[in-house]
Amino acid sequence: MLTLDKVYHARYVLKQVIRETDVIHAPKINPEADIYLKTENLQITGSFKVRGAYYRMSQLSDEEKTRGVIACSAGNHAQGVALAAAKNGIKSLICLPDGAPISKVEATKSYGAEVNLVKGVYDDAYAEALRLRDEKGYTFIHPFDDENVIAGQGTIGLELLEQIPDMDAVIVPIGGGGLISGVAFAIKSLNPKIKVYGVQGQALRVCTTP
Repeated sequence: MLTLDKVYHARYVLKQVIRETDVIHAPKINPEADIYLKTENLQITGSFKVRGAYYRMSQLSDEEKTRGVIACSAGNHAQGVALAAAKNGIKSLICLPDGAPISKVEATKSYGAEVNLVKGVYDDAYAEALRLRDEKGYTFIHPFDDENVIAGQGTIGLELLEQIPDMDAVIVPIGGGGLISGVAFAIKSLNPKIKVYGVQGQALRVCTTP
């Protein structure tokens, strides 16, 4: 069960591993609002994903650590899991679709993970990761559907509350939902008046006349 104590514990565990990323004022985005950006792109591994991956791995039993971990990712989660595993002395295997960017594949390898490129798309890599989990006994590190992963991402909410204590609203991107779940839980638990909005990108259709 996700609790505020767990989010605070995640922050304690992550303190020596991650960066507390800055917020920067961005007045040109909307001159009629006071907007700040949380610079998680400057996080180690270049993404917030390492927060959840590391905290999830820190909660493994000794037996689970001995067996190793497996994950599936198109890039950012892969790097987070790889780094977290290396820092905890755990063997990691990451399944990526074979169309993943070479830069992300190489970055994942550079953090010490073994990479398994799976033919097809993300769903194919996900299915292969689950198959190997069942066959080899690895622990699967889910990119978002896990309370410890969500708690790790929720540490961003704690930082925001300290960095911008008078904020009215937070806008959070939604992919699988782990990030917004953690951020919303932390912020709403401590200040229910703050609004939390989830956003997703919308694909544009370009029509041309023959």
